[in-house]
Amino acid sequence: MIFLQKCLTFLIKYGIVLSEHFISLKLLSFTHLKGRDHMSSKTATFIILAIYVAVMVGIGFYTSRKTKSANDFMLGGRNVGSWLTAFSYGTTYFSAVVFIGYAGQFGWSYGVSAAWVGIGNAIIGSLIPFFLIGRRTRLMTKHMGAKTMPEFFEKRFDSSMLKTVTSLIVFIFLIPYTASVYNGLSRLFGMVFDLGENGGTIIILLMALLSAIYVILGGYKATAVNDFVQGIIMLIGIATVVALTVQKKDGLAVAIDSLNAISDKSTPANTLGSLFGPDPLNLLGVVILTSLGTWGLPQMVQKFYAIKDDAAIKKGAIISTFFAIVVAGGSYFMGGFVRLYCTTDPAVTDKALIEVVNGKPVFDTMVPALIQQALPNMLIGLVVVLVLSASLSTLSSLVLTSSSTLTNDLIKPRVKNFDDKKQMLCIRVFIAIFLVISVIIACNKNASISTLMSYSWGALSGAFLGPFLYGLFMKKASIAAVAASFITGLGITVGHMVMFSLNIPAFDGIKQAVIDLNCPLNLLSPVNAGAFAMIVSLIVVPVVSCLTKAPDEKVVKEAFDSLNKE
Repeated sequence: MIFLQKCLTFLIKYGIVLSEHFISLKLLSFTHLKGRDHMSSKTATFIILAIYVAVMVGIGFYTSRKTKSANDFMLGGRNVGSWLTAFSYGTTYFSAVVFIGYAGQFGWSYGVSAAWVGIGNAIIGSLIPFFLIGRRTRLMTKHMGAKTMPEFFEKRFDSSMLKTVTSLIVFIFLIPYTASVYNGLSRLFGMVFDLGENGGTIIILLMALLSAIYVILGGYKATAVNDFVQGIIMLIGIATVVALTVQKKDGLAVAIDSLNAISDKSTPANTLGSLFGPDPLNLLGVVILTSLGTWGLPQMVQKFYAIKDDAAIKKGAIISTFFAIVVAGGSYFMGGFVRLYCTTDPAVTDKALIEVVNGKPVFDTMVPALIQQALPNMLIGLVVVLVLSASLSTLSSLVLTSSSTLTNDLIKPRVKNFDDKKQMLCIRVFIAIFLVISVIIACNKNASISTLMSYSWGALSGAFLGPFLYGLFMKKASIAAVAASFITGLGITVGHMVMFSLNIPAFDGIKQAVIDLNCPLNLLSPVNAGAFAMIVSLIVVPVVSCLTKAPDEKVVKEAFDSLNKE
């Protein structure tokens, strides 16, 4: 076993380096074989993927030996350092949803100004939460023994009902987010390997299986170590793709001039290449949803539960911010050039033709089309591994958070003699159930990637943002205020989804009335609905808290005294 452990350590340490050398060797070996270039690229991609999968599974086996308890499985023993935490935070944050779905949609709509979303993600979504809530979250949850967000709400507000409701919300609304990640993966893999009509489904099933294997084996520690490896791949991959995207169009200046020359009925000329783009108001909604949302998402704040000390938080803040600037900023900046590679006009022959459904282009196909045109065939394998890395890291955090929450907060309090062994088994069973439901939703291609993610983030952070933030800082935050935030957050997002996204005939009149308003802010956008839910949560909690009874003073004192324990 010692020998196996050493082998796995070597594999983890050098697997990525070897894969990168392999790419280089392949590039040198096949550049002179023009006629076989495409087939060679597929072969190289398969081999690179095989190496990647071996590394991921190896990490799962390696870390499983160090996972001895439920606390180890869910939080890595609360002893995770700055680099692992920062990379885990960043890779959970950014996935195929960003690289494939959001980059395509918002790049098409806002041009290069979509890069503001990445800047917002770096500052508002990464830097500020580390410094603002990182320390308080770590100390309070550790002192109270809270391993999940529902458990934090229970102990901070002295209410077992809050724990039960929160755990159900987490499990239900992380499912569409997971489905959106699978959807993004299937789009890219389907393009690269020409898998046909059912190819996307096969990819979804395989990715679900892979993510299940290493999470079930090693829990949080496996997720964190894998996230570090995946994060390195993402940094290298994004930088490469952005450079080639611009270079293909004769450099940055020429590419921006070409963007500014594009116009249609909703996009005036000289706006797609401008600083704030054609629609700054709705762009702000995207920034709010994707940046502020991290403060209330259980899979994000959980990273602060596990970090080992204050020094790691400060260091992690810098690392995660840099990571977000490169990965998120690069993704959205790349997406800003999709109109140079894609079109909805059949008369244009030098760009990829994008299908239009219900009057809107299919945004999820844009970035795969850009990649296919901008990158040499042999480098597409790098992009496949990039997107796979980004997605698996997010998936692992999502499935671990949801299954841990349901086990720890819903099942454990209701079962006698529920020891660590039974708890870990239950978590693993829920991981499987969660993935099955997500796969079923992902196989339905009617919902776009961005729509699924927007409703997921809107519901979760719209419900939890205010209660969690004020729970850390405001002693008078009340149970009634938490309940009010849950109701408004879920009410806004679910209500918006039912009326405007599910195409129910009974709501056609309301939908048309909203369209006829011709409001500058797009009221039909699930992105704006989610952003609005978050803002309402931040307002509702302090207002309702001032009008209702505060939690028991002893409970509040116990929570806030923890801030002075270290």
